[in-house]
Amino acid sequence: MSGAASTFSLGVPQAGSGGRYQRNPATREAPWVRFTLLTLGLAFFALFLVMPLVAVFHEALRKGWELYFASLVEADAVSAIKLTLIAALVSVPLNLVFGVSAAWAIAKHDFRGKQLLITLIDLPFSVSPVVAGLVYVLLFGAQGWFGPWLQAHDLKIIFAVPGIVLATVFVTFPFVARELIPLMQAQGRDEEEAATVLGASGWKTFWLVTLPNVKWGLLYGVILCNARAMGEFGAVSVVSGHIRGQTNTLPLHVEILYNEYQFAAAFAVASLLALLALVTLVLKQFVEWNAHRTLKEATP
Repeated sequence: MSGAASTFSLGVPQAGSGGRYQRNPATREAPWVRFTLLTLGLAFFALFLVMPLVAVFHEALRKGWELYFASLVEADAVSAIKLTLIAALVSVPLNLVFGVSAAWAIAKHDFRGKQLLITLIDLPFSVSPVVAGLVYVLLFGAQGWFGPWLQAHDLKIIFAVPGIVLATVFVTFPFVARELIPLMQAQGRDEEEAATVLGASGWKTFWLVTLPNVKWGLLYGVILCNARAMGEFGAVSVVSGHIRGQTNTLPLHVEILYNEYQFAAAFAVASLLALLALVTLVLKQFVEWNAHRTLKEATP
């Protein structure tokens, strides 16, 4: 009987353990299994993540720091950096406002068309960015639905900055909302309803109750949205026209340099995007750590 009790002791505090749970040997992996899994994980990480990253910086600096910095301060590169920042600075705040509004409406309220709104939010995930760019060309191009009207009023969207911003907004559309919706749904409506009963207005409830509870999830979504905005290629490539020094973002500028066999310059500019990825990972880890710490402190 004692043997049976020992066999099925998983999840039961053992004597002298200070209330800590002891795992049954039958539920533990063999050392060779843990070693194999760890080796495979590290090998995958090194082969598909570390080596490409090292290769980018190695090729960027292969001809020296002087050429590296010269590639970054060259006029076309500076223009690409500025356009990338403009696209991110416009699309991220727009998606921030929309994401918070949509998540608040979906998680905290019931209304007709709720499922349709959720489907529309997920649309950019299911549509190829290239297709999205073609849709904008169909709408706003010279031969598009609104093309004649835009030409008559001397307005240019396709092959100009507005088209790039529109394409960037579309591909980054779901990130903030998709981070907040499950978080708000998990938190429920109890705190908001309590604040309403105590006389708080809807706006005050949002600022003092809802928003503080989702601040880390919101920041996480903004970080992912910004990273995607700066690294987008497909949709922007279709609507930009590849006008050098005018409508090229950083990814498009890297493609042009590489196609012209300016490999050192191409990798130098690509290293900026690689640095962005590293910064994004650091910020992501910081946000996750803070969110975990906040949750741990709030748990009694």
